Amino acid sequence: MTIPTVSPQQIADIEEIRMLSARYARGLDQFDMEALMEPYADDAVFDARPMGLESYSGRSAIQEFFAHNQNVMADQMHLFSNFVIEFNGSDEAYGSNYLLQDGHNKDGATVRCFCLNNDTYRRTADGWRIVSRRISPLMPPQLDSY
Repeated sequence: MTIPTVSPQQIADIEEIRMLSARYARGLDQFDMEALMEPYADDAVFDARPMGLESYSGRSAIQEFFAHNQNVMADQMHLFSNFVIEFNGSDEAYGSNYLLQDGHNKDGATVRCFCLNNDTYRRTADGWRIVSRRISPLMPPQLDSY
């Protein structure tokens, strides 16, 4: 396997792209809707069908899904790792990362999943944004109480 070479600009872009998931996680965990939505492009798609949920297209549909999250969850923690990011030119990228989510709903039941995110990204006038995220379980999730 050949490891692709990256330019200094791509190294900076990779770090900015990684920070999208970090900001999104902090927004989720602090129940801050504005912060968790900031990394998404206006035309983004959040595809949670592999998790037994739905696919949500556009910022308002994605925000509605996360409003449900904020209504049912008492506490939660999202941890992203194992980023692989590759480029389709200077303003488009794609990649994957792992997600560990752990928390409790307001009834005290555990909500937990270990997932793989497959993402696409686009550079905008406001910086890099998530254009699509498909979330798939790596092992059976505990979402019955979600």
